[in-house]
Amino acid sequence: MGATAPLNPPENFAMVWKGVYRSGFPSKKNLNFLKTVGIQSVLCLCPEDYPESSLAFFDEHGIRLIQCGVDGNKAPDDRDGAFMNHGVVNRALYEVLDERNHPLLIHCNQGKHRTGCLVGCMRKVQHWSLVAAFEEYRRFAGVKARVVDLQFIELFDTAMIRRRTYPPCRSDDSGLSHD
Repeated sequence: MGATAPLNPPENFAMVWKGVYRSGFPSKKNLNFLKTVGIQSVLCLCPEDYPESSLAFFDEHGIRLIQCGVDGNKAPDDRDGAFMNHGVVNRALYEVLDERNHPLLIHCNQGKHRTGCLVGCMRKVQHWSLVAAFEEYRRFAGVKARVVDLQFIELFDTAMIRRRTYPPCRSDDSGLSHD
């Protein structure tokens, strides 16, 4: 019997709810773990291009990459682009809500700030209290929690999700498009 490769979850990996997971950027050593969990779609919140080795793995295993790259929130005194782009966040939430993408992994670089904001906004859509949504955000951000991220979650207009007025995210165009 051959040795099996160890399963290494990405940093900050956790279930958000059934069929939706969150983490930091999965490295090469995390890819077999994603396959074992059964991930079908990966929603990346980083604006940078995805590594070719990961793209090849996704292609080989039928995993759809959805890129909704967005810059993180800035300090409150930085008025130019202080908050993440609401349109991109709305589009990302639409992808999360679309069960055809499940099981789905949401990630940014560390799985703390951008991922935490997206999950916090999702919790508002799910009618969680702000206290509970903030506590979940802080659990993953730890000492690096940002007040501006909490402000973003608090001010996020969940009604925008119903309007569906947001730019498309980049997709790997693997034939799994839902539009």
